[in-house]
Amino acid sequence: MISRRALATSAAATLLVPAFARAKGYEPRGYVGRLERLFELSLESRDDFITEHRKWVAKELRKAAQARAVEIFKGAGLDPNGDVPLAKTVDLLKDDPILANNCWHYVRGQQLMWRDLQAACDKHADQLISEMEHEDKRGKGTLELNPTMDLPAYTKEEIHNQPGGYVGYELAGHLYYYGTNNFWTGLNYQDEMHHQLAKNVAIPADGKVKRILDAGCGDGRLTMALKDRFPEAEVWGIDVGGPMVRFAHMRANDVDNGANFAQRLAEDTKFPDGYFDVVTSMLLFHEVDAAANKKIMSETARILRPGGTFAPSDVRAGQQKLTGYHGFWQWWNTRWNYEVWMLEHVATDYAKEFVARGFTIAQNPAAKAGAQVPMVGIKA
Repeated sequence: MISRRALATSAAATLLVPAFARAKGYEPRGYVGRLERLFELSLESRDDFITEHRKWVAKELRKAAQARAVEIFKGAGLDPNGDVPLAKTVDLLKDDPILANNCWHYVRGQQLMWRDLQAACDKHADQLISEMEHEDKRGKGTLELNPTMDLPAYTKEEIHNQPGGYVGYELAGHLYYYGTNNFWTGLNYQDEMHHQLAKNVAIPADGKVKRILDAGCGDGRLTMALKDRFPEAEVWGIDVGGPMVRFAHMRANDVDNGANFAQRLAEDTKFPDGYFDVVTSMLLFHEVDAAANKKIMSETARILRPGGTFAPSDVRAGQQKLTGYHGFWQWWNTRWNYEVWMLEHVATDYAKEFVARGFTIAQNPAAKAGAQVPMVGIKA
């Protein structure tokens, strides 16, 4: 596998990374393709270590935990894949040292990652904030900030232990960008996953794609990938986090991308009825409470035109069964990794909710048209 330190002129990087007219900004250690390297070599080294630790936790350690969970269920005379109440599952597994070790390593690695990144962002804050300020009013795309907007309570949670969440830390976009690079264990340094998702996103049957919205856009990578795929389209990324869309706009300038970004709520987008041909989101719905989720689906139905497609990445048809190790993991992830609404999310029948709002559920091939998008809604 090509590491982040591989030369940008390698064959793989050449395929992935065109030459950019980069903005003048704060890049103390330069680039590898699209990736702006971390601010200090020591930080990059620690991040590499934590990335490898994450791989070990997600593979070898989790495999051992899963095997131990099966053993415990069978020892209690229960089917690990059967209909065991979640409370019973938690009671059976919560004190086992192998499962506890798996959980402990996961959350401590996550916390170490955030600690190191935040300390570096704080150290370089003056330069990083000045760079964003310089980019706010320039570029091919626009940036809209709404610093006095009323923020719903759910937006202030520190999801997956990210310090300050998406709205409470001025450099949240930087934190999220480098933190998710770690989370994806080196597989997305060149935004590969986002470009794959954009490449395969389901579009209307008539093929007309003039306007696209990426709801809950975060650091803007999917938004930019959609603009790359549909360069003539009007592409918007919205997120409640002002620091997130500021970072996204700055990075779009850095790679000469013309996407537009705005600080707005996905449940109150401010766009006209029937405005968009395609609405996407990546990992939005499990980070929003159930009430807001329903509002987001209704708002999406309002702003899509007839025949428009709705392609969120993290929804499934039907309620997920919380059985065996999977049930324990989701309980633990909610409690200790602060994926606050994960249990609500997996209990939601999104197909039913889509249909209630006037969508039809796409069948093959549209339902298979997106990487990580198992279900697509089509506006009637």
